[in-house]
Amino acid sequence: MDKDLQPRFEWLLRMGDTSLILAQRLGEWCGKGPALEEDMALTNTALDLLGQARLWLAYACEVEGAERDEDQLAFLRDSREFRNVLLVERPNSNYAHTLMRQFYFDAWHHLALRELEESADPRIGEIASKAVKEATYHLRRSSDLVVRLGDGTRQSHDMVQSAADSLWTYTGELFRNDEIDAPLAAEGIVFEPASLHERWSSYVNAVFAAATLQTPPSNTYMQLGGKQGVHSEHLGYLLAEMQVLQRTHQGAKW
Repeated sequence: MDKDLQPRFEWLLRMGDTSLILAQRLGEWCGKGPALEEDMALTNTALDLLGQARLWLAYACEVEGAERDEDQLAFLRDSREFRNVLLVERPNSNYAHTLMRQFYFDAWHHLALRELEESADPRIGEIASKAVKEATYHLRRSSDLVVRLGDGTRQSHDMVQSAADSLWTYTGELFRNDEIDAPLAAEGIVFEPASLHERWSSYVNAVFAAATLQTPPSNTYMQLGGKQGVHSEHLGYLLAEMQVLQRTHQGAKW
């Protein structure tokens, strides 16, 4: 691969892997949702994210020029080769954790895609324009549920607050600039992650206020490393399940 294209390839992996891993996590709820409507909604969100992951990873393959396709990127890489943020690989735990993880992600994702619609790379702009329509619905849905449960019963409030507190430490990575973002942002291809933080915080704070939730402290220590391939043990277990068929029968087709 041309050295000048390496940052773009890495950045595309970050977007594709983040959507892919969150899709897999949400897919784990299929048939197990707390209500039939939620079971279907979580699965449909997973399918939306999976479709977006395919677009990002397919473009990554073209940039790489190594004759790999998106299926090979998804199923034949080890955990250290994945570039998803740590937030999306967190276990589902309970429905409150799943919802809060989705809300934190959706609030970022919607802003990110809006910025990417104006990318100097037409292909990135096209993918973002398609994905933002789905992300708009995802954000509206997760925001509404946070308010309903936060301002609901004492038990639902406490569970959502606990989820908000425990997952907060994984949100900082979404806004950390690094050497991959810098050259691409300078060319107008992508945004600088830190530029989204103020708008994201403002939105999250407004939703939490409506939900009678307390925003976790801004000086909380933030977990980092996912975008550089340093992951928790949870990703390894997730990949083992997601990749087992392709790794056992490489090249198999339906």
